[in-house]
Formats: sequence, C-alpha cells, structure tokens
Amino acid sequence: MSKFRNQHMKISWEALAGERSDQPAANASLSEKSALVGRIGLMMLSVGAGAFRVRAAMNKASRAMGIVCAADIGLVSIEYTCFCGSESFSNAISLSRTGVNTDRLNHLRAFVDEFERMSDCVSVQGAFKALDEIENAVPHYSAPLLGLAAAAACAAFTFLLGGGIVEMTCAFFGAGIGNFVRKKLLDRHITLFANVALGVAAACLVYIGLENLAEAFFGVSRSHQAGYICAMLFVIPGFPLITGGLDLAKLDLRSGAERILYALLIVFVATITGWLCAYAFDFWPAQFVPVNISPALKIALRLAASFCGVFGFSIMFNSSPRMAATAGLIGMAANVFRLELLDYTKIPFSVAAFLASLLAGLFASATKRITGYPRLTITVPSIVIMVPGLFMYRGIYFLALEKVSEGSLWLLKAALTVAALSLGLVAARVLTDENFRKNS
Repeated sequence: MSKFRNQHMKISWEALAGERSDQPAANASLSEKSALVGRIGLMMLSVGAGAFRVRAAMNKASRAMGIVCAADIGLVSIEYTCFCGSESFSNAISLSRTGVNTDRLNHLRAFVDEFERMSDCVSVQGAFKALDEIENAVPHYSAPLLGLAAAAACAAFTFLLGGGIVEMTCAFFGAGIGNFVRKKLLDRHITLFANVALGVAAACLVYIGLENLAEAFFGVSRSHQAGYICAMLFVIPGFPLITGGLDLAKLDLRSGAERILYALLIVFVATITGWLCAYAFDFWPAQFVPVNISPALKIALRLAASFCGVFGFSIMFNSSPRMAATAGLIGMAANVFRLELLDYTKIPFSVAAFLASLLAGLFASATKRITGYPRLTITVPSIVIMVPGLFMYRGIYFLALEKVSEGSLWLLKAALTVAALSLGLVAARVLTDENFRKNS
C-alpha cells in the first residue's frame, strides 16, 4: 500500500528566519520580512478573510518594517513580491484548504495592529512564535457542540421559512447529526465534495427517518416533507458568497470569482445530494403548511428565531460567545426588518435583502467602534441567515427534473438575492469606511 503524502508541503516558517532573527523586525533582512508578511497573509486567508482584508493586513506589516508589498490573492493562494529600495523578494504560497474562523481572524487583526506599533521591538522569530500561538489555539467548540449549533440554527431557519413544530424538530436533529458528521470528516481532512455530500446525506436521511416515524406512530401528515431542505442548510456557504461579492466590488476579480465558484461547488454538491436522497425516498419539495399565529406573537418568535439562527451560525464559525451574541442581535434586527417588509409591502425579495444587509452593515460599523471586532466577523454571520438556500435547492431540483423554466426562475431569484446581500454590505462599507470607499 502506498504511503499517503501531503499534496501541499508544510512550510517551516521559523527556518526562514536567519541569523538576525533575534533583532527587531524592522532591521531584519528582506527575505525574513517577506516571509513574515507572507505568513500573515496566508493565515488571514485561511480563516475566510477576503482579499481586501488580507491585503490590508499584509500592507500594515510591510509598512511597519519599511518595505513595500504587492500581492495577487486568490481563494487558497497568494503570489506576492516585497520591495526594499532596489531589492525585491517574491514568494508563492498556498493553503491545502480554506475555512472560516472568526475568532482567529479577530486575534490576527489584533496581532497586526500591535505589530504595527511594536515592529521596532519585536523580532521576526518572536512574531512567528506569536503567530504559532494563534494558529495552534484550540477551537472553542467540539464536534457535538457544533452539531448542536447547526441544529439550533437550522431549526430557527425552518420557522423563519414558514415551518412548524414538526419540521423544526426533524430539521433540528437532521442538521445536528449532519454537521457533526461533516465536522468529523473535516478533522480527518476528507476532501470537499465527500464531506459536503456525506454531511448533507446524513442530515437528509435523519430528517426523512424521523418524518416517517412520526407519520407511522403519531399519524403526522406527509405534508411536512418540505422541511427536510432546511436540515441541510448548515452547509450553505454564506461566507465565501458574501466575501466574494465584496472582493468583486474592490476589483479583486481573481479572489471574488474563485470564492463564488467555490461556493457554487458546495451548493451544487449539497443540492444534488439532497435531491438524490429525496428521489430515493419519494420526498418532494412543497410549500410549508401555514402556521396560524397572531402578528404580535409572530414578530416575537421571529426575533427569537433570528437571534438563535445567527448565534448558531456564528458558533459554527468559531466566534466567541460574546461575538456570536453581538452578531445575533444585529442579525435579529436586520432579518425581522426584512421579513416585515416582505409581509406588509410589495417590495421585491431582493430589494428587501439589500435593505436588511445595508442595515446590518451600518449596525456592524457602529458596533465596531465599541467592541473592536472586525466588521466581517459580525456582518457576514448576521446575514447568512438571509442567504436563500431554499431557492438554490428548488432551482437544482427542477433542473434535475428537466423543468428548465421553473428551475431557472428559482436560481435567478437566489442569484439576485445573494447579489443584493453583497451589495448591501458594500453600500454600508462605502458609507462608513474611507479605506474601502476610495481606490488607492
């Protein structure tokens, strides 16, 4: 049997620090400075930051050490050159996989800000050790807790889409087990397509099994089948979809296109898997059974479900409880605002999404001044709950049945909504962030 070999060879960053590594970073050689800048950029990329934020971090570190950096940033790779006078040093580095870790992103942002002030005192070797601590920090949550977070988020998602107690219960257990399975596969470095497909299959099969048991033993109607779509919404890649849109807005076309393509791959694998499970067990997407409750109670439940959903998604992104609660409050206000607009006005779905995203972005900018959290760590989780995973699934489902007009309509609605969410955050950043507003 052949021995497994890593396709992406590990870089020994400390070995790149030479004989002057104990000297202040500002006095290090160009190759050492370049290595430090590259590692900062690669770590920012690994936690889900878009090209704009990655480049900003690399630039801060470069300015602190008296060099100039030019970088071309993708989804999992960076090609960059550092200049110092007439000298230059180029590197090409890449990740084996991408992901989202908002807590690590927050610590990296704090490190870069501190390094900018302390580069005359901190050595390259010392900076590498600090980055090692950030990189090797144990995640806040275990696989069972991440499964519970996904369960709560998808159950809340189910209610917000119109589901009742039966759909919410089945989605809760389906999403919880599905995300637990996916987390275990990720820990074993199982490739993207396999971990998405198996996680979604586990979620859908649990939902289908529970719904069939409820039908057999409690006489529950088969009209509750629609909720099984909600059980797999924990894989909807809201982070790369939104950051991809932000990158396109800043003309980081490579990064933006790669992120959106990555997200579409996940959506395609997840929806095809969900469709195959539904086809095998004769489950078909339908409208949710209407839940008759008073307007006041509906608003109260929407507020609670929106907070719970955003909080759950934030936990899945490894946000600290305080950061997750902050995102939850912002998402709660923005999402209920969107739902009320749709209920009481004739405003198009995508316009409501734009306004809600704009509101979330403005709230996040105001909150940043108080908490210091990077906008990305609270804005994206707060609007992930608005990403139309249900539309995406229905679009793929109808296309699989060769109903091209219906499938295309649902996919168009999904595309317009995702674009509106990204544009809402772009508008908020343009209004509140001079660095984002101007080309420089």
